[in-house]
Amino acid sequence: MIDTQKLESTAKALVAQGKGILAADESNGTCNKRFESVGAPTTEDSRRAYRELLFTTPESKQFLSGVILYDETIRQSASNGMPFAQMLAGAGIIPGIKVDKGTVALPNSPEEKMTEGLDGLRQRLAEYVAMGAGFTKWRSVITIGENMPTDACVRANADTLAMYALLAQEAGLVPIIEPEVILDGTHGIARAESVTQKTLETVFASMASYGVYLPGLILKTSMVVPGKGSGETMVATDVAERTARVLKSVVPSECGGVVFLSGGQTPAQAAENLSEITKRGPYPWGVTFSYARALQEPALAAWAGKNENVSAAQTAFAKRLTLAGAALSGTYATSME
Repeated sequence: MIDTQKLESTAKALVAQGKGILAADESNGTCNKRFESVGAPTTEDSRRAYRELLFTTPESKQFLSGVILYDETIRQSASNGMPFAQMLAGAGIIPGIKVDKGTVALPNSPEEKMTEGLDGLRQRLAEYVAMGAGFTKWRSVITIGENMPTDACVRANADTLAMYALLAQEAGLVPIIEPEVILDGTHGIARAESVTQKTLETVFASMASYGVYLPGLILKTSMVVPGKGSGETMVATDVAERTARVLKSVVPSECGGVVFLSGGQTPAQAAENLSEITKRGPYPWGVTFSYARALQEPALAAWAGKNENVSAAQTAFAKRLTLAGAALSGTYATSME
């Protein structure tokens, strides 16, 4: 039997008013690419030091409800010897863990992706619980293109998300499901809206079919934005109208919360779009951010792998947290940049 009360209270804490989730769950390969772009060393200790500067920024305690960690990171400790999960929990921030194993080509449609990681997941979840994790995340990828996404791709990923969610809840962990509709492509915003609607309808049909406990579940969703190669200008009010329309029509009211990924948007775009989406409330569930690059990019550039730059990096990170917080109250303005 799952502990529904615990799941529901954790989900509510993750979408607490004025707070959001930092996605610090980049794989080592992805993290190293970003480090290389700023000239930082691509070592385990360098990744540890970078995550520590983010977690110890004073504003993190004010604006973060949770942090999604990578497998390497949840096993690491701060420079004072305290495990990261314990350090975050001590600051009132719930530690989470990415548990999928990445994407591979979908059979019969190699341009589309399916996500691996269900094998051995029950045992891995038990280990993460022992390390102090309170929630988990699993990402699926939906690509828009000619004759894509296929029904088979959307259904396969929806069913995998549902099975993962059940296993996470069984372990006492709140599952974040992330069916990301990819920004890459030449599609316009209208096509992005229809694909997002169809994807989320299929996902929640799978959740219902598998018996996932919705008040103990969080949706991490893309905003409805035009494809990067479409030539369409991203207009925040249009993004917000379409995103709010889809979510209000598809996401069940009993869902534990909705958090947004930034998905390749600039930090300013991610803040402006979130602020406009906030204004289209109220929503029956808590709404907040779960950003990676949109919070980290300026901090990473300021740090560049150098100890003497930690203070400047934390100042840059604090600014992004503060602006994301303003977006959650609908008071963000580009002039604040």
